[in-house]
Amino acid sequence: MRKISQKIVKLLRKKNLKFSFAESCTGGLLSSSITSISGSSKVFTLGLITYSNQAKIMILKVPKKIIMKYGAVSYETCLSMVKNLSKISKTNISISITGIAGPKGGTKEKPVGLVYIGIKKGSKTLIKKYLFKNKKRILIQRAVVNKTLNLVLNLIK
Repeated sequence: MRKISQKIVKLLRKKNLKFSFAESCTGGLLSSSITSISGSSKVFTLGLITYSNQAKIMILKVPKKIIMKYGAVSYETCLSMVKNLSKISKTNISISITGIAGPKGGTKEKPVGLVYIGIKKGSKTLIKKYLFKNKKRILIQRAVVNKTLNLVLNLIK
């Protein structure tokens, strides 16, 4: 995780880009992976941990009806999170994460390990759906952060 975070910080600095995060199931692990790198303050503007539905609604302005209809862990919620984060942060790249890290909380329709990662760069927005199979909470969280970092690295290369 550290090496990829270093590459991202270096590349973003070189390209004069800034990014921001809205995390749910990773609880700040993504932000921590970036802020542990010296010089990250030049590229990392804002990290929000919008863990509860209320935080998603109040801080990220995710419409309550989206969460009620689709759930907090959904394409629609992830999309709303990343679009509104982009408006709040005014960064070049915005990233949102929402999912179920477990070991409890999953259902047949939305199992433990289901995660949506949203990335908005300029006018382009990408929402990816993943199912991480490991049932250990911290391992799911780390896998999500690794996947997110790889997506960002590929986006900025």
